[in-house]
Amino acid sequence: MAFVEPVTLQGHGLRLVPLELAHEAGLRAAAADGELWKLRVTSVPEPALTRAYIETALAARQAEKCFAFAVTDAQSGEVLGSTSYHDILPAVKRLEIGYTWYAQRCQRTHVNTSCKLLMMTHAFETLGCHVVGWRTDNFNYASQRAIERLGAKKDGVIRGHALRRDGTIRDTVMYSMRSGEWPEAKAQLLYLLGRHPLMEAPC
Repeated sequence: MAFVEPVTLQGHGLRLVPLELAHEAGLRAAAADGELWKLRVTSVPEPALTRAYIETALAARQAEKCFAFAVTDAQSGEVLGSTSYHDILPAVKRLEIGYTWYAQRCQRTHVNTSCKLLMMTHAFETLGCHVVGWRTDNFNYASQRAIERLGAKKDGVIRGHALRRDGTIRDTVMYSMRSGEWPEAKAQLLYLLGRHPLMEAPC
């Protein structure tokens, strides 16, 4: 049995469903809202590469290394973007949340905070994770602010860690949250969703 089994997470007007090839057109349309593949610090697929993007995600799911979701509107079913559990380590009950992006119109709305709340709740309360982690480009300041807003702690920076799409080498900023920190973080996220409809950018 895989540590992360197929599951649909729903709440706050969203449904996170396992990413499938059937989501190709929806993902392409979401990425086109803002031409997100042109952003230097994200990994949004170019239109012609959307199917390959999904196939890579499905292969990673089969290998139990990553589990990608399509983020959809709960009422219309429209695809708004994608997010994943990745770097899954069942032996120590740790995983990371990332490879997240949304159509431009969904950024700075409740969408990102709601997705993270759903995924963190499932990770800590259903999967029994001891640690949930995040990583982001050292120049992706919006992502760093969003991760910190979730209540995660900065672990440090791995220098010369990965290639960007433009071939330059990035430093990676690492964050994490332990299970003991989750109840307070959850309460704060629910408070934010109740009071502030405008949230930070994706992480």
